Amino acid sequence: MKVKIVNRSTNGIPEYKTDGASGLDLYAYVDEPITIYPLERALIPTGIYIELPNGYEAQIRGRSGLALNHGITLANGIGTIDSDYRGEIKIILINLGSEPFVVKNGDRIAQMVFSKYERADFIVVDEINPTSRGESGFGHTGI
Repeated sequence: MKVKIVNRSTNGIPEYKTDGASGLDLYAYVDEPITIYPLERALIPTGIYIELPNGYEAQIRGRSGLALNHGITLANGIGTIDSDYRGEIKIILINLGSEPFVVKNGDRIAQMVFSKYERADFIVVDEINPTSRGESGFGHTGI
């Protein structure tokens, strides 16, 4: 898949770090360090703009090392960049840790994974087919 990219940052473009990597690292593009205090959020620019083909999205995901070591994750779980979005990719980080966390220019702050998707055409009906599971959910299979 070919993806057009504009890089207005002082960092390199996102790249795969290993042959088997599905995600590309995204880097903070900030003039000055940004401190995120416990339970606070910050919108971190990347300086990256992309043009995706129709039928694809870019999923923005947290980095496991930041989550484990500092409690830093994405405030919206997984972000979605739609194929018709042309603005700068910005990352909403939240500090769930107990210490302030400082984001500096060039820090790896998130990952981007590309995914093909299908669009749904809904068919309105009065009821849907039952299954053996039915409406059971939220831990219905036990621990």
